[in-house]
Amino acid sequence: MAELTDSRPALLFIPYFTVDTAPQTNFLFSIWRCSMIDKLSSACLSWSFNWQELKKLKGIDGLTGYILVTYYDKNTEQPPVRVEVDLTSEHQVIEKVIKNDTSFDDFSAKFEYSLTPHKYPEELSYEEMFEASDKNDAVLVIGDKKLHVNKSVSIVTREGLEQFLSLHSDFFSALFSSNFKEGQMDEVPIKDIFFKDFGLLMSTIYPKNVFPNDSTAEKLLELADRFIMPSVTRQVENHLVTVSQIGNETLMWMADKYGMKMLMEKTISQMDSAEKAKKLKMSNEYGELSNETKARLFERLVQIV
Repeated sequence: MAELTDSRPALLFIPYFTVDTAPQTNFLFSIWRCSMIDKLSSACLSWSFNWQELKKLKGIDGLTGYILVTYYDKNTEQPPVRVEVDLTSEHQVIEKVIKNDTSFDDFSAKFEYSLTPHKYPEELSYEEMFEASDKNDAVLVIGDKKLHVNKSVSIVTREGLEQFLSLHSDFFSALFSSNFKEGQMDEVPIKDIFFKDFGLLMSTIYPKNVFPNDSTAEKLLELADRFIMPSVTRQVENHLVTVSQIGNETLMWMADKYGMKMLMEKTISQMDSAEKAKKLKMSNEYGELSNETKARLFERLVQIV
Protein backbone atom coordinates (compact mmCIF):
# COMPACT_ATOMS: atom_id res chain seq x y z
CA MET A 1 0.00 0.00 0.00
CA ALA A 2 1.19 3.53 -0.76
CA GLU A 3 -0.04 6.68 0.90
CA LEU A 4 0.16 10.36 -0.01
CA THR A 5 -1.11 13.33 1.97
CA ASP A 6 -0.75 16.77 0.45
CA SER A 7 -3.19 19.65 -0.11
CA ARG A 8 -1.18 21.56 -2.72
CA PRO A 9 -2.84 21.87 -6.18
CA ALA A 10 0.35 20.82 -7.94
CA LEU A 11 1.33 17.60 -9.65
CA LEU A 12 2.29 15.19 -6.89
CA PHE A 13 4.64 12.24 -7.29
CA ILE A 14 5.19 9.27 -5.08
CA PRO A 15 8.63 7.59 -5.24
CA TYR A 16 9.09 4.37 -7.19
CA PHE A 17 7.90 1.44 -5.16
CA THR A 18 7.18 -2.28 -5.45
CA VAL A 19 4.08 -4.33 -4.69
CA ASP A 20 3.98 -8.03 -3.92
CA THR A 21 1.65 -9.90 -6.29
CA ALA A 22 2.41 -13.34 -4.91
CA PRO A 23 4.44 -14.78 -2.02
CA GLN A 24 8.14 -13.94 -2.46
CA THR A 25 7.37 -12.06 -5.70
CA ASN A 26 8.44 -8.44 -5.92
CA PHE A 27 8.51 -7.57 -9.62
CA LEU A 28 5.46 -5.36 -10.15
CA PHE A 29 6.41 -1.70 -10.25
CA SER A 30 4.10 1.29 -10.25
CA ILE A 31 4.37 5.06 -10.15
CA TRP A 32 1.35 6.93 -8.77
CA ARG A 33 0.62 10.50 -9.84
CA CYS A 34 -2.04 12.84 -8.50
CA SER A 35 -3.02 16.26 -9.85
CA MET A 36 -5.80 18.61 -8.81
CA ILE A 37 -7.88 19.93 -11.72
CA ASP A 38 -11.12 21.81 -12.41
CA LYS A 39 -10.39 24.55 -9.87
CA LEU A 40 -9.44 21.95 -7.24
CA SER A 41 -12.83 20.20 -7.47
CA SER A 42 -11.39 17.04 -9.04
CA ALA A 43 -8.43 14.82 -8.24
CA CYS A 44 -6.92 13.04 -11.23
CA LEU A 45 -5.15 9.85 -10.12
CA SER A 46 -3.03 7.69 -12.38
CA TRP A 47 -0.98 4.54 -11.90
CA SER A 48 1.77 3.73 -14.38
CA PHE A 49 2.44 -0.01 -14.20
CA ASN A 50 5.53 -1.86 -15.30
CA TRP A 51 5.49 -5.64 -14.85
CA GLN A 52 8.02 -6.55 -17.52
CA GLU A 53 10.24 -8.38 -15.02
CA LEU A 54 7.26 -10.32 -13.70
CA LYS A 55 6.40 -11.41 -17.22
CA LYS A 56 9.98 -12.51 -17.90
CA LEU A 57 10.29 -14.55 -14.72
CA LYS A 58 6.79 -16.01 -14.44
CA GLY A 59 5.48 -15.94 -18.02
CA ILE A 60 2.50 -13.83 -16.98
CA ASP A 61 0.20 -12.63 -19.78
CA GLY A 62 -1.93 -10.20 -17.79
CA LEU A 63 -3.04 -8.87 -14.44
CA THR A 64 -6.65 -8.33 -13.43
CA GLY A 65 -8.27 -6.99 -10.29
CA TYR A 66 -8.79 -3.58 -8.79
CA ILE A 67 -7.28 -0.66 -6.90
CA LEU A 68 -9.22 0.47 -3.84
CA VAL A 69 -8.79 4.18 -3.20
CA THR A 70 -9.65 5.71 0.17
CA TYR A 71 -9.58 9.48 0.15
CA TYR A 72 -10.14 12.25 2.66
CA ASP A 73 -11.38 15.82 2.55
CA LYS A 74 -10.76 17.94 5.65
CA ASN A 75 -9.53 14.70 7.30
CA THR A 76 -12.99 13.16 6.81
CA GLU A 77 -12.88 9.74 5.21
CA GLN A 78 -15.04 9.44 2.10
CA PRO A 79 -16.59 6.24 0.66
CA PRO A 80 -13.90 4.13 -1.03
CA VAL A 81 -13.59 4.19 -4.82
CA ARG A 82 -12.91 0.97 -6.69
CA VAL A 83 -10.84 1.24 -9.88
CA GLU A 84 -11.02 -1.82 -12.13
CA VAL A 85 -7.70 -3.04 -13.53
CA ASP A 86 -7.13 -5.18 -16.60
CA LEU A 87 -3.46 -5.02 -17.56
CA THR A 88 -2.57 -6.61 -20.89
CA SER A 89 0.61 -4.68 -21.62
CA GLU A 90 3.82 -4.61 -19.56
CA HIS A 91 3.66 -0.80 -19.56
CA GLN A 92 0.18 0.53 -18.96
CA VAL A 93 -1.48 3.50 -17.28
CA ILE A 94 -4.71 3.35 -15.28
CA GLU A 95 -6.52 6.62 -14.59
CA LYS A 96 -9.36 7.68 -12.30
CA VAL A 97 -10.88 11.10 -11.65
CA ILE A 98 -12.51 11.71 -8.27
CA LYS A 99 -14.93 14.64 -8.40
CA ASN A 100 -16.31 16.80 -5.63
CA ASP A 101 -19.31 19.16 -5.68
CA THR A 102 -17.05 21.95 -4.45
CA SER A 103 -13.32 22.47 -4.24
CA PHE A 104 -11.36 20.08 -2.06
CA ASP A 105 -10.10 21.91 1.02
CA ASP A 106 -7.57 19.31 2.06
CA PHE A 107 -7.33 16.28 -0.23
CA SER A 108 -5.41 13.19 0.78
CA ALA A 109 -5.61 9.59 -0.35
CA LYS A 110 -4.30 6.10 0.11
CA PHE A 111 -4.83 2.98 -1.96
CA GLU A 112 -4.39 -0.78 -1.98
CA TYR A 113 -3.95 -3.23 -4.85
CA SER A 114 -5.75 -6.52 -5.35
CA LEU A 115 -4.31 -7.95 -8.55
CA THR A 116 -4.30 -11.51 -9.86
CA PRO A 117 -1.76 -12.58 -12.50
CA HIS A 118 -3.06 -14.86 -15.20
CA LYS A 119 -1.39 -16.93 -17.85
CA TYR A 120 -2.87 -18.26 -21.04
CA PRO A 121 -2.56 -22.00 -21.65
CA GLU A 122 0.77 -22.84 -23.21
CA GLU A 123 -0.41 -26.13 -24.65
CA LEU A 124 -2.95 -24.46 -26.93
CA SER A 125 -1.88 -22.42 -29.95
CA TYR A 126 -4.45 -19.78 -30.82
CA GLU A 127 -2.70 -19.27 -34.14
CA GLU A 128 -3.34 -22.91 -35.03
CA MET A 129 -6.89 -22.76 -33.68
CA PHE A 130 -7.84 -20.03 -36.14
CA GLU A 131 -5.84 -21.09 -39.19
CA ALA A 132 -7.70 -21.63 -42.48
CA SER A 133 -9.27 -25.04 -43.16
CA ASP A 134 -12.10 -26.54 -45.19
CA LYS A 135 -14.21 -26.70 -41.99
CA ASN A 136 -14.31 -22.91 -41.66
CA ASP A 137 -16.71 -20.60 -43.45
CA ALA A 138 -16.09 -17.15 -41.96
CA VAL A 139 -13.21 -14.81 -41.15
CA LEU A 140 -13.13 -12.56 -38.10
CA VAL A 141 -10.59 -9.75 -37.87
CA ILE A 142 -9.12 -8.67 -34.53
CA GLY A 143 -6.41 -6.06 -34.91
CA ASP A 144 -4.00 -7.43 -37.50
CA LYS A 145 -5.09 -11.03 -36.91
CA LYS A 146 -7.43 -12.97 -39.21
CA LEU A 147 -9.37 -15.72 -37.46
CA HIS A 148 -10.90 -18.44 -39.60
CA VAL A 149 -13.96 -19.75 -37.78
CA ASN A 150 -16.99 -21.96 -38.23
CA LYS A 151 -20.29 -20.06 -38.30
CA SER A 152 -22.87 -22.83 -38.28
CA VAL A 153 -21.63 -25.88 -40.17
CA SER A 154 -22.18 -29.07 -38.20
CA ILE A 155 -19.32 -31.44 -37.52
CA VAL A 156 -20.13 -35.03 -36.59
CA THR A 157 -17.84 -36.47 -33.96
CA ARG A 158 -17.91 -39.59 -31.77
CA GLU A 159 -19.45 -37.47 -29.03
CA GLY A 160 -22.31 -36.35 -31.27
CA LEU A 161 -23.25 -33.28 -33.23
CA GLU A 162 -21.34 -30.08 -32.60
CA GLN A 163 -21.99 -26.61 -33.95
CA PHE A 164 -19.77 -23.71 -33.18
CA LEU A 165 -20.18 -19.97 -33.09
CA SER A 166 -23.84 -19.55 -34.05
CA LEU A 167 -24.87 -22.38 -31.76
CA HIS A 168 -22.85 -21.22 -28.77
CA SER A 169 -23.38 -17.49 -29.17
CA ASP A 170 -26.56 -15.53 -29.86
CA PHE A 171 -24.28 -12.57 -30.58
CA PHE A 172 -22.61 -14.34 -33.51
CA SER A 173 -25.83 -15.99 -34.59
CA ALA A 174 -27.32 -12.53 -35.10
CA LEU A 175 -24.09 -11.11 -36.52
CA PHE A 176 -23.87 -13.78 -39.22
CA SER A 177 -27.55 -13.56 -40.14
CA SER A 178 -28.75 -11.83 -43.31
CA ASN A 179 -30.32 -9.10 -41.17
CA PHE A 180 -26.88 -7.58 -40.48
CA LYS A 181 -24.42 -6.22 -43.01
CA GLU A 182 -21.67 -8.27 -41.34
CA GLY A 183 -23.47 -11.41 -42.47
CA GLN A 184 -22.67 -10.47 -46.05
CA MET A 185 -19.05 -9.45 -45.44
CA ASP A 186 -16.09 -11.64 -46.36
CA GLU A 187 -14.23 -10.46 -43.26
CA VAL A 188 -16.00 -9.33 -40.06
CA PRO A 189 -14.13 -6.98 -37.69
CA ILE A 190 -14.48 -7.56 -33.94
CA LYS A 191 -13.51 -4.47 -31.98
CA ASP A 192 -12.48 -3.71 -28.40
CA ILE A 193 -10.98 -7.09 -27.63
CA PHE A 194 -7.51 -8.59 -27.60
CA PHE A 195 -6.63 -11.58 -29.76
CA LYS A 196 -5.51 -13.66 -26.78
CA ASP A 197 -8.71 -12.91 -24.85
CA PHE A 198 -10.83 -14.03 -27.80
CA GLY A 199 -8.66 -17.12 -28.15
CA LEU A 200 -9.19 -17.87 -24.46
CA LEU A 201 -12.96 -17.58 -24.92
CA MET A 202 -13.01 -19.82 -28.00
CA SER A 203 -10.78 -22.39 -26.30
CA THR A 204 -13.68 -23.29 -24.00
CA ILE A 205 -15.92 -24.45 -26.89
CA TYR A 206 -13.54 -25.76 -29.52
CA PRO A 207 -12.87 -29.53 -29.72
CA LYS A 208 -9.58 -29.39 -27.79
CA ASN A 209 -11.15 -27.29 -25.11
CA VAL A 210 -9.43 -25.76 -22.09
CA PHE A 211 -11.33 -25.71 -18.82
CA PRO A 212 -11.72 -22.51 -16.78
CA ASN A 213 -9.59 -21.92 -13.70
CA ASP A 214 -9.45 -19.29 -10.97
CA SER A 215 -7.14 -17.03 -12.97
CA THR A 216 -9.33 -17.04 -16.11
CA ALA A 217 -12.81 -17.21 -14.53
CA GLU A 218 -13.57 -13.49 -14.29
CA LYS A 219 -12.28 -12.70 -17.78
CA LEU A 220 -14.29 -15.58 -19.26
CA LEU A 221 -17.45 -14.38 -17.50
CA GLU A 222 -16.93 -10.87 -18.84
CA LEU A 223 -16.46 -12.14 -22.41
CA ALA A 224 -19.28 -14.68 -22.20
CA ASP A 225 -21.59 -11.90 -21.10
CA ARG A 226 -20.53 -9.65 -23.97
CA PHE A 227 -20.82 -12.32 -26.66
CA ILE A 228 -23.91 -14.00 -25.11
CA MET A 229 -22.37 -17.44 -24.59
CA PRO A 230 -24.29 -19.13 -21.75
CA SER A 231 -22.43 -22.42 -22.23
CA VAL A 232 -19.19 -20.69 -21.23
CA THR A 233 -20.86 -19.10 -18.21
CA ARG A 234 -22.06 -22.56 -17.13
CA GLN A 235 -18.55 -23.98 -17.45
CA VAL A 236 -17.13 -21.20 -15.31
CA GLU A 237 -19.91 -21.56 -12.77
CA ASN A 238 -19.27 -25.29 -12.47
CA HIS A 239 -15.60 -24.59 -11.74
CA LEU A 240 -16.43 -21.89 -9.19
CA VAL A 241 -18.95 -24.10 -7.40
CA THR A 242 -16.81 -27.24 -7.25
CA VAL A 243 -13.09 -26.47 -7.02
CA SER A 244 -12.47 -22.72 -6.84
CA GLN A 245 -10.32 -21.25 -4.08
CA ILE A 246 -11.65 -17.71 -4.62
CA GLY A 247 -13.09 -16.06 -1.51
CA ASN A 248 -16.82 -16.32 -0.84
CA GLU A 249 -17.32 -12.54 -1.05
CA THR A 250 -15.87 -12.38 -4.56
CA LEU A 251 -17.78 -15.49 -5.63
CA MET A 252 -21.04 -13.90 -4.46
CA TRP A 253 -20.25 -10.75 -6.43
CA MET A 254 -19.57 -12.85 -9.55
CA ALA A 255 -22.77 -14.85 -9.07
CA ASP A 256 -24.79 -11.68 -8.66
CA LYS A 257 -23.26 -9.81 -11.59
CA TYR A 258 -23.46 -12.67 -14.09
CA GLY A 259 -26.67 -14.34 -12.92
CA MET A 260 -25.20 -17.67 -11.76
CA LYS A 261 -27.99 -19.11 -9.60
CA MET A 262 -26.21 -22.29 -8.49
CA LEU A 263 -23.17 -20.32 -7.32
CA MET A 264 -25.39 -17.78 -5.60
CA GLU A 265 -27.12 -20.54 -3.62
CA LYS A 266 -23.76 -21.87 -2.48
CA THR A 267 -22.39 -18.50 -1.42
CA ILE A 268 -25.58 -17.57 0.43
CA SER A 269 -25.59 -20.92 2.24
CA GLN A 270 -22.01 -20.31 3.41
CA MET A 271 -23.13 -17.18 5.24
CA ASP A 272 -23.65 -19.26 8.39
CA SER A 273 -22.38 -16.92 11.09
CA ALA A 274 -22.62 -13.29 12.12
CA GLU A 275 -18.84 -13.03 11.74
CA LYS A 276 -18.98 -14.04 8.08
CA ALA A 277 -21.86 -11.63 7.48
CA LYS A 278 -19.84 -8.81 9.06
CA LYS A 279 -16.82 -9.68 6.93
CA LEU A 280 -18.97 -9.52 3.81
CA LYS A 281 -20.47 -6.20 4.86
CA MET A 282 -16.96 -4.75 5.21
CA SER A 283 -15.78 -6.11 1.87
CA ASN A 284 -15.42 -4.13 -1.35
CA GLU A 285 -17.79 -6.49 -3.13
CA TYR A 286 -20.75 -5.80 -0.82
CA GLY A 287 -21.34 -2.31 -2.19
CA GLU A 288 -21.68 -3.73 -5.72
CA LEU A 289 -24.28 -6.37 -4.85
CA SER A 290 -27.83 -5.89 -6.14
CA ASN A 291 -30.67 -5.01 -3.79
CA GLU A 292 -32.17 -8.44 -4.44
CA THR A 293 -29.03 -10.21 -3.22
CA LYS A 294 -28.77 -7.92 -0.20
CA ALA A 295 -32.37 -8.78 0.68
CA ARG A 296 -31.52 -12.48 0.50
CA LEU A 297 -28.53 -11.91 2.73
CA PHE A 298 -30.75 -10.18 5.27
CA GLU A 299 -33.15 -13.14 5.25
CA ARG A 300 -30.21 -15.48 5.72
CA LEU A 301 -28.89 -13.42 8.62
CA VAL A 302 -32.30 -13.55 10.32
CA GLN A 303 -32.17 -17.35 10.08
CA ILE A 304 -28.78 -17.69 11.76
CA VAL A 305 -29.12 -15.07 14.50
